Amino acid sequence: MKQSFTAPSFEWRWVHPRYWLAWLGIALLLPLAYLPWQARWSLGKQLGRILYRYQAKRRAIVETNLKHCYPRLSEAERAAWTLKHLQHYAAALLDYSVLFFRSRVTLAKRIRLHLPETFKQAVAENQPIILLLGHSTWLEFAPLAIGLHYAAYGSYKPFSQPIFDWLIARSRLKDVEFVIPREAGLLKLVRSLKPGLILIFLPDEDLGLKASVIVPFMGQDKATLTTPARIAELGKATAFVSLAFFDETTGQYHINISEALAPYPLGGEAADATLMNQALEQLIALHPEQYLWLMKLFKTQSDGSNIY
Repeated sequence: MKQSFTAPSFEWRWVHPRYWLAWLGIALLLPLAYLPWQARWSLGKQLGRILYRYQAKRRAIVETNLKHCYPRLSEAERAAWTLKHLQHYAAALLDYSVLFFRSRVTLAKRIRLHLPETFKQAVAENQPIILLLGHSTWLEFAPLAIGLHYAAYGSYKPFSQPIFDWLIARSRLKDVEFVIPREAGLLKLVRSLKPGLILIFLPDEDLGLKASVIVPFMGQDKATLTTPARIAELGKATAFVSLAFFDETTGQYHINISEALAPYPLGGEAADATLMNQALEQLIALHPEQYLWLMKLFKTQSDGSNIY
């Protein structure tokens, strides 16, 4: 059922010296894929410390988000959470190596998929499903986990660096039936949503006020997409929220899926977006330091200000 998008083919122009830095990065990733997970995690922690110390802009984004979402944290606690977050972020980047270069059979041994009964029931009844996958540092392991057991598809936004785009696209197409270019639009996603298929959709970016509504998220007003509820309604799909986490004591990737959002949609954009955000908050609470606080979650402010 591969359709709608094929991974870019290798292009000989990529051997030009302008791409050598990218190839060097890939060459460094290859041996990382075969290190014990403990070694990659240790390297990721050290790289995270470097990011914390020298990437002031990224550190400031994380700290700003935490200050707004967890106002009771002391300055020292917020600094510790920021460091921990950047360590998970760096370790997840290093673990791209296993996605690129290790077999799915090998990776499956370290995947733990936590499914509620409502999800199992929806699958058993052959219902269309939309999985609202939130941005965690370990997000890329969720499509892998779903694709090991179910037929799934999603949208794809090409990366600006063509070599890494080639690798990432090839990796993602190992795990899903097909992907649809993001610019293809909402209707293409809905028309592809058939019984027995799972649409993986990322719902929690702040993309401005277009197709969004301002509702609470983590105690703050946030521009939240209305697209998920529209897809669920048009596709007659059951909706679930999901986040991926990493267990640093076992080296396992845990993909947690919420109970079905029901009833959903509720009939109002604000109510639908609020329900989704509440389900996402419950999953974030499991491992809050692993949510992607590097995103500018609140860049759309009603007064036009910039908190970042």
